[in-house]
This record gives sequence, structure tokens and C-alpha cells, in this order.
Amino acid sequence: MAVAAYLLGSIPTGYLVARAKRIDIRTVGSGNIGATNVFRILGKPAGIFVLVADGLKGFAASAWLVDFIIRLFAVTPEQNEHFRIVAGICAVLGHNFTCWLKFKGGKGIATSAGVYFALAPLAAGIALGTWIIVFALSRYVSVASIAAAVALPAAVWLTPNSLVLRIVTTALGLLAIVKHRSNIQRLLNGTERRLGQKSTTPEATK
Repeated sequence: MAVAAYLLGSIPTGYLVARAKRIDIRTVGSGNIGATNVFRILGKPAGIFVLVADGLKGFAASAWLVDFIIRLFAVTPEQNEHFRIVAGICAVLGHNFTCWLKFKGGKGIATSAGVYFALAPLAAGIALGTWIIVFALSRYVSVASIAAAVALPAAVWLTPNSLVLRIVTTALGLLAIVKHRSNIQRLLNGTERRLGQKSTTPEATK
């Protein structure tokens, strides 16, 4: 199950969509294969498609894949939750460190959101609301994503969830923030682009 979840998460959606248009998404824009870079390089339809597909990878791993597994084996309620958590972790790791692109992938925000809409929908809704509000105020996708990476663990701790899920969510939130370290550096340097902002310098295109 863990291997299947990793492979599901490892599907490099953004890379494949860009390659269909004869573009290597890793060589343009930020070089990231996630939805934000696809949105900037290929436009809104492609960006939305990648965003939804990456989210579905996480949801499918923690919900549909585990549902299939528990139909085959006798699984206790506690094991059920643990299976879903393990599948979710593996899907996020697959997205962030995809074996198809030399273990270099996205930042895991959309895939994590899909996982948590399966595991803890209330907490996921709070994190999504945080993302929307912060993005509306700042127009920075990176700032909104970092805020959501903080809000999700906080929401999981403040809502009825197991200790295991709380600890795992905290770890995944920290991983998401670490994956945004280049964005944080650009924010500090004043070179991070808002969504829709035209690049004016070579640094701003990264």
C-alpha cells in the first residue's frame, strides 16, 4: 500500500502537462513542477488542471486506495486510520521527491490538501480558508501556502484527532515550509513575484 501510494503521488502532473506542450517546466519560471509555475508559464486552464490533479493524488491515496485495501483484509478502526496516514505520507513524499525526475518534485501543498480532505476535512477546510484569505490579501502564492502549512497542524491539534495524526501533520507542515525555503529567501530579498506579476529581472523569474 505504501509503495502504491508513493507511486500515485509521484506522478509528475505539472511536468507531463508541460511536456505535452513541448516545454520542460523544470527549465522555465521557478523550475518547480507544481501548479503555480504551470499557471505562470502555461496559463490558467493548465494551472487549474495540475492543481486539481495533484490534490486528487493525495485524496485517492488516503481514501480510495485504502478503501480498496481494507476490503481485502480484516482491518481494525485503529489500523484503518494508520493505513490512511501512511498512505497520505507516502503520496506527499512521492510528489515532493518523485522517482521519475531524479527525486526532485513539487512542494506538496495541493497533494497534502487532498490527503487531509480525506483524513481531517474540518482541519483541511480551515487551512484552505487560511490560504484563500492570505492570498487575497497578499497575492503571494508562497505566503498563502506557508500560512496554510502553519494553519493545518494548528487546526488538527485544535480539532478532535488522534495524537498520531497530530504529530504527522506537524511534521508534514514543517516539510512544506522547508520546501518553500527559496521562496522565503526571495520574500526577504524583495524579489518574490505576486501571481500575475510580470517579471522584470532575471532573479524574479525564478
